[in-house]
Amino acid sequence: MHSILVAITTLLNQLFGASITALLNKLNIYPAQPTAPLNNAFTLELLVVLFLILFFIVVRASLSVEKPGSIQHLAEMVHGFVDEQAQSVMGQHGYEAHLPYATAILLFTLLCNIMGLFPGILTPTADPVVPLGIAILTFIYYNWHGVRAQGPIGYLKHFMGPIWWISFLMFPIEIISNLARVMSLTVRLYANMFASDLLTLVFFSLVPIAVPVIFLGLHLGVALIQAYVFMLLTMIYLGEATAHETH
Repeated sequence: MHSILVAITTLLNQLFGASITALLNKLNIYPAQPTAPLNNAFTLELLVVLFLILFFIVVRASLSVEKPGSIQHLAEMVHGFVDEQAQSVMGQHGYEAHLPYATAILLFTLLCNIMGLFPGILTPTADPVVPLGIAILTFIYYNWHGVRAQGPIGYLKHFMGPIWWISFLMFPIEIISNLARVMSLTVRLYANMFASDLLTLVFFSLVPIAVPVIFLGLHLGVALIQAYVFMLLTMIYLGEATAHETH
């Protein structure tokens, strides 16, 4: 499995490596390996994205009211779960518009997390760049929708708190807290998946195969929990950003 992954990464670098390095250099970013700027984590991310696109295309093409197939049942289960969580976190109104993003976050993070279950494959989310990318995208998404829902002035006002006479203290604290969410989302996902990968690797190196299988189960549990937590925090931040004061 590892050799296949390395072969795909090498092919991607041969096809796009020079162009990507040139683009990064224009942005004053200089990769450690200019001839191979893409790593295995990026390849795994790309494979997950392609798999999800294919999955949703198949679901859309096979939709049936009378005879729903197993793929449709799986998609409906995922949708029902995300819908229920969003409704409980974000309230009864306005949450529907954010279901696609929340679903994409859940599935992408989950599939990246469980990649570490395959022999010789390191979990992409154990590379800090991957959680950072998801966290930055989430940060932009919920702040953008906060501005859209409340307007620029109204959105800034919600950082001042409900008590006007201490707003000058609350505003900088809330702004710093908001910016720190990028770091907290990144570190939470990265640290848990890195620790899970390291623990599994250590036990596979030290003891026979029967015992490390237990830690593969632990890794799966961590993967599920961290994907759920990331989605849940995204919903919480969205709910806070788009909520009006009257609510």
